[in-house]
Amino acid sequence: MEGKTVYMFPGQGSQSVGMRAKLGAMSSEQKELFSAADYILGFPLSALIDDGPDEELTRTSNTQPALLVMGLAFAMALDARGNRADLVMGHSLGEYTALAHGGVIDFKDAVRIVRMRGELMERAVKSSPGTMAAVIGADRAGLEDLVDECAREGVIEIANYNSPQQVVVSGETAAVSRAVEMINRGGSGKAVTLNVSAPFHSSLMKPAAEEFSRFLAGFEFRRPRVEFIDNVTGLGESDPEEIRKKLVLQLSSPVQWEKSVRKARDAGAAVFIESGPGTVLAGLAKRIVSGCKTIPGEKMIREE
Repeated sequence: MEGKTVYMFPGQGSQSVGMRAKLGAMSSEQKELFSAADYILGFPLSALIDDGPDEELTRTSNTQPALLVMGLAFAMALDARGNRADLVMGHSLGEYTALAHGGVIDFKDAVRIVRMRGELMERAVKSSPGTMAAVIGADRAGLEDLVDECAREGVIEIANYNSPQQVVVSGETAAVSRAVEMINRGGSGKAVTLNVSAPFHSSLMKPAAEEFSRFLAGFEFRRPRVEFIDNVTGLGESDPEEIRKKLVLQLSSPVQWEKSVRKARDAGAAVFIESGPGTVLAGLAKRIVSGCKTIPGEKMIREE
């Protein structure tokens, strides 16, 4: 199939104990990647990925570097099989993997950045407790009206525009619970509360974003080697300082995934490969754009 190839890097939720097995026989370069992350972090992240325990792997500050390294190791495997990314994009945390693969930030810096990002998000749970819920099949305009109504109970916002059929709401627990109840009772869609520890991608994350902005200022950002599409606008971005600013905004802004996938298609993408464990992003891309090839990277590696 002619056209550009996109590497899509997944975010939190795609992790699982033992997930390195999905890479098959690892190359020396892949092994070095994990060893370098262990050294940078000062603890055996590789052992945590392989053996758990699950409750430690799912801690945000551990999950984020684990998925960063996994996504880059997948990209190495995909490259070794003759693929090349013309565009890169990532879902939430996956945006950092995309930036590392695209040459915007060094690997060692990316590991430190996502570790701090995870720690700040864990702290935010204590000062801004809340939750998130996936909403499937609801009319978008009607959902926006419902969110406005539920805002009487507390902060609630749309946090992820994942596909035409799925969005995620985020905010204070009372407001999100009220929205879930109203959606399921009204029959205009289905809502499911997610197993997350905080109201990510909502305005409740702004205190964490302010501290993260100061931390991020200490790292070098370069122009992407390949086209990069950001989460905040769902558009292409090549200016290093704009990318830095958008990473800060991303913490408290909705993820424009549907728009990002459409933008990639409009930029000439014909093949969308999920570079990481899981199949969620490939499934979403399939629902967003037609006539394109969408492939989970783990399936591509497994079938070799």
